Amino acid sequence: MASFSFDAGNAGKLLRMPLYAGGRLVTAVVPRGRDLWVFGCAVGITDGAWALWQHAVAEGDAAIWLTGGTRDAAEAARRGIPSVPKGSWRGFWLTARARVIVVTHGFGDVNRYAATGGVIAQLWHGIPLKRIGLDSPVTTQSPLPALDGVLRALYRRTQARIRILPAASELVRGRLESAFGLAEDRVPVTGEPRVDVLSRGTAAERRRNALSALTAVLGPDEPGIRRILYAPTWRDGAPDPAIPTAEQWEKITALLEETDAVLLVRSHPLGAGDYKPRDTTRRVRALGSDLIADVTPLLPGMDALVTDYSSLAFDAALVPLPTVFFAPDLDDYTARRGFYGTYAEVAGADPARDWESVIVDLRRLLTDEEHRAALVGRSARLSAGVHAFSDGRNTARVYARIRAAMERER
Repeated sequence: MASFSFDAGNAGKLLRMPLYAGGRLVTAVVPRGRDLWVFGCAVGITDGAWALWQHAVAEGDAAIWLTGGTRDAAEAARRGIPSVPKGSWRGFWLTARARVIVVTHGFGDVNRYAATGGVIAQLWHGIPLKRIGLDSPVTTQSPLPALDGVLRALYRRTQARIRILPAASELVRGRLESAFGLAEDRVPVTGEPRVDVLSRGTAAERRRNALSALTAVLGPDEPGIRRILYAPTWRDGAPDPAIPTAEQWEKITALLEETDAVLLVRSHPLGAGDYKPRDTTRRVRALGSDLIADVTPLLPGMDALVTDYSSLAFDAALVPLPTVFFAPDLDDYTARRGFYGTYAEVAGADPARDWESVIVDLRRLLTDEEHRAALVGRSARLSAGVHAFSDGRNTARVYARIRAAMERER
């Protein structure tokens, strides 16, 4: 059962309109501090916000992390970084006073009622393949269709607060400008801070670090075992159509035994899916956000990726990781959500449409080195098309853009 839908989320926003109005009055009269930065991220102390936090603190900036719950607060304490609950009065005041506000998903990453003014950096959380924001009707969908136009206008007005939205390339810049309704000067091509971890050091070092992190969470594996990451995307609150049947689970497990592999299942944080085989096996393991908040640094430790419409395919292309595309609801998803460009441009003309086809594709990938090399080459070409930088300095470029924006405001 899904844990979130745009209908419910947008209905909540409409009910909270008086709180937004009150917050706007406060931010209109309260001056912002000269140097304070506040950070937030919907999925924890991770992603591009964490990369930028580390850089800003190393440069001597004062920074506070706004936490979303006890788990985030405990993680902040473990890392020894200052934090405040974003929903508290203190969280409201710090957001209202901050010179720089850094988010990765939306203004709710910090205190949503005080996120007006200052330099707002929206780092986002992946290169969009499926249409997002203003390009997707579901973004401003409500239980009362008559209100969809009101929500769309409010969404456009809210996103106009964003001062900096980093893009991975010129191609991606166009998508983000359209999705957020922003002018070109607010969407600089700097690369994404969140993927610097996939470019720093050598390939061997990145794989060693990824395997070490995986072992810390899942325990050690036998030498030589192959790791397949399965990462289905969120269905906007609808049920996941890709959950295997009992018979399909038997075939999946047989393949994993045959090829000495494990399947690591990472459901989307906003949607739940029952990806548990009927028979317990260590060949299939959960790797959800409750175990690892950000899977990106683990990609070099994988041997293959299976995904549908997730932006993780673009991250994996930086490794480059061979990918099997699995689109069981392609026709419906294309009609309801749509893509930037065509799905075939990313996944090829014949993506798998059922688990039987996925099994065939994986067997070939894991047993045919020539085919595996061809898929690695496809990923490398995909990366070249969407990533302008792979030098590990995306965070530094974004930081420089924020600093320049701060100077213009002095």
